[in-house]
Amino acid sequence: MTTMATRVDAVDTRRDEPFLRLTWTDPMTGAHGYLVVHTLVGDLATGGTRMRAGCTMSEVEDLARGMAAKTAVFDLPVGGAKGGIDFDPKDPRAVDVLQRFCQAMRPWLNAHWVTAEDLGVPQHLLDEVFERLGLHQSFHAAINRAADPAITLERVRTSLNAPVYGGFLLGDVIGGYGVAQACIATANAYRWAPVETTVAIQGIGTMGGGAAWYLHEAGMRVTAVADAAGTLYCADGLDIPALLDLRDEYGEIDRSRVPSHVEQLPRDAVIGIPADIFVPAAISYAITAENVGRVAGRVVIEAANSATTPDAEAVLTGRGIPVIPDFVANAGAVAWAWWVLLGWVGTDPDDSFQRLRTEMLTKITLLVERWALDRVPPRQTARELGATNHAPSASRTITIP
Repeated sequence: MTTMATRVDAVDTRRDEPFLRLTWTDPMTGAHGYLVVHTLVGDLATGGTRMRAGCTMSEVEDLARGMAAKTAVFDLPVGGAKGGIDFDPKDPRAVDVLQRFCQAMRPWLNAHWVTAEDLGVPQHLLDEVFERLGLHQSFHAAINRAADPAITLERVRTSLNAPVYGGFLLGDVIGGYGVAQACIATANAYRWAPVETTVAIQGIGTMGGGAAWYLHEAGMRVTAVADAAGTLYCADGLDIPALLDLRDEYGEIDRSRVPSHVEQLPRDAVIGIPADIFVPAAISYAITAENVGRVAGRVVIEAANSATTPDAEAVLTGRGIPVIPDFVANAGAVAWAWWVLLGWVGTDPDDSFQRLRTEMLTKITLLVERWALDRVPPRQTARELGATNHAPSASRTITIP
């Protein structure tokens, strides 16, 4: 057993200046890549790597700040970081660009930065790149600190690839499961019956699709989902399992096979669909000052990172629409990954589901109740919780088995 005496430094998730910014230029394509380490805790930071055309340093910096907030709220012994590459993930050269980026960031990936999938970069592809580089798996920086890295690596791989109901793998759905539990906890706090609760979801990929599946399983009516091709709407509720089976590798639904009773609307129509809960699960900055007036949900639950701009959130707050922030609602995947690394959950998926369900219920209930009773914005309550968890005086001994 390796024991890491971890001093958790003061973490102010609103701080503007990150610990580190790195910019990389691909010598073959000219694409730019970015790494931002917002905070280091125990000499480690965690955060996914995304790839999309138009990705910027400021975007990656916002996301790294959000990761620091996630680790603080869930009391994880690690800081926050993020990687991003300005390149089209559908370009046939994308995998090679990703590999060269990871090679350039190898000193950080080897010892300090624990990364994972994000927009445009699925976990299996990231792990393939790490394998080629001799790093084996994207959690390498943490696995390498274990007393027996081989055993820890096997535990991580077993957990990621554990089969769950529906024909999915645990690692692919745990983030969406966490978002679904945030929605369910919100409905419970408002005393909404599941069968009477409606949900509109923007994005039907890994996060949005997983959330839709588990909300459907819980009996909620998912009335609208949107992908790059448009919005699908049915007031009586969509057949989510059937629609998920129609997705291609990019998370887009084959419109030629969509039932005739389902309305096909423009992509941006989803934001204006009346629903109890609106879940932006596709892109950052989905709700802005320009479109916030069209938001028709009673509660916004951020499944995408930085889904709501600050000025848009101020408008929603003024309208009495609470925003459950991304660094709580979509933090299930990162929290679960660290529970696996630290041996805090077993390889049985039920163990992981139960812990995440309990953690999300506790946190969301606190956020919603403070909003309902005193109109304290959920983001403020979540920040206060994170600041308490990662207070300057906090120190722990963390063991990676």
